[in-house]
Amino acid sequence: MHSERSTSPLAFAWLVVLILWPVALLNYLDRQMLASMRMSMAKEIYELGRDSDWGFVLGSFKWVYALLSPFGGWIADRVSRRGVICGSLFVWSAVTWATGHVETYQQLVIARALMGISEAFYFPAALALIADYHRGRTRSRAVGLHQSAIAIGAILGGFAGYVAQHPALGWRFAFAACGMAGVGYAVLLFAVLRDPEKSREDARDSSIGALLRNVQYLMVVAYFTLPAIAGWVVRDWMPAILGKKFDLDEGSAAFNAVFYVQTAALVGVGVGGALADRWTTITPRGRMFVSAIGVTLFLPALVGIGVTEKLWMGIGFLILFGLGWGFFDCNNMPILCQIVRPELRATGYGFMNLVSISMGGFADWGFGALRQNGVSLGLIFGVMAGISLLSVGLVLSIRPSEQARSDPAD
Repeated sequence: MHSERSTSPLAFAWLVVLILWPVALLNYLDRQMLASMRMSMAKEIYELGRDSDWGFVLGSFKWVYALLSPFGGWIADRVSRRGVICGSLFVWSAVTWATGHVETYQQLVIARALMGISEAFYFPAALALIADYHRGRTRSRAVGLHQSAIAIGAILGGFAGYVAQHPALGWRFAFAACGMAGVGYAVLLFAVLRDPEKSREDARDSSIGALLRNVQYLMVVAYFTLPAIAGWVVRDWMPAILGKKFDLDEGSAAFNAVFYVQTAALVGVGVGGALADRWTTITPRGRMFVSAIGVTLFLPALVGIGVTEKLWMGIGFLILFGLGWGFFDCNNMPILCQIVRPELRATGYGFMNLVSISMGGFADWGFGALRQNGVSLGLIFGVMAGISLLSVGLVLSIRPSEQARSDPAD
């Protein structure tokens, strides 16, 4: 690989995105496999057959992930984004390998919590690093390309249901193989990734308090959180929902729950990123407008997912949801960059994760408890649609900060 000095700045900026792309893929592949392989795992760990216990396993990852995200962002802002990224990948991959060797429900909960610790450090550091290299007119596209790996990782994770039910492979093999791949890539990544040269003004207030005093930032945190409540439930519970509602086997349920929504999200991050970068040349609020369009698509999608009795219609609503999610996801860090200065971006994204994923964990747990007590899907997803509607008004109220816009093309 060429060094940063031997390539143009823009070429190296895109190279950074490309070498981080497999990391983001592994991040979501390792997460999605669990939801896809629940049925097979429950044959050995019987507690996973109970919705409330399953919801707690999902929540245990998210609560630990959320709690550690600000700390991971803080380290990335002050020490080394490269070190945080490579260390995070190495540790979560080792934990993924170990997950293939658990024997009890308690061990699985501990493994998921440990994965939450290790994965918490990646996204704040990675997205801040991409924002460091991509300034202004390429930022949403760069983030969108990186986030497209999430969709691919989730799609591949959806096929884990077929691996789990294969007599020669099984769920333990899936965890062990992906864990070993991640450990190997972490070593390679450490050799080739580089931090950008620091150009930040150390005299400026870079404390966490500076974030919490920024009202616009607090609005971004709330906006990042509200649509994600539905997003986590769709990602984590949809295989079980489709399997039960339409009497599908494990492989078919996981495929239908993941492939269509994530393929649509893949289209969404590409179109949404390009549209946002172009719209921002007309108005600084262009990214907010594109993100609002995406969340607006959640409303009919969520209502439809909750009430449909036809599999093909459910897939159609999942495609609509995925397209909207792509518009939303590729613009979160770029919007943050218009509110928060460079030296606080990883920390700021970490706090966004703290709030958003904590709520996602409670949503997963609460969804399991509500379903176990007979609450209808239509009511649950209808409430989520209402929450998403509130977030549209919120993002349209956010105003970019002139003080934070150190990048001339923002």
